[in-house]
Amino acid sequence: MEKKTSIEKLRVLLPHWVDHNHQHSEEFRNWAAQVREEGHPDLAELLDQAIGSMATTDGILEQALSAIGGPDASRHHHHHHHD
Repeated sequence: MEKKTSIEKLRVLLPHWVDHNHQHSEEFRNWAAQVREEGHPDLAELLDQAIGSMATTDGILEQALSAIGGPDASRHHHHHHHD
């Protein structure tokens, strides 16, 4: 069995990292709403900023994935239809 290249590994890792970030962003969003309701708008704003930063990071990671040719096709089962 051949050793995977860094690019092949990143084709698997980058989508995982983006998905993981989405999960954290949703958690941040829930906590921001909770602390906002409890009267801590400054803390909620900081969490909102973290969500924005995570979205920026995701965009950069998605650009990196695009730069290496997209996700590992063997890990994703998308059916493409061409007319």
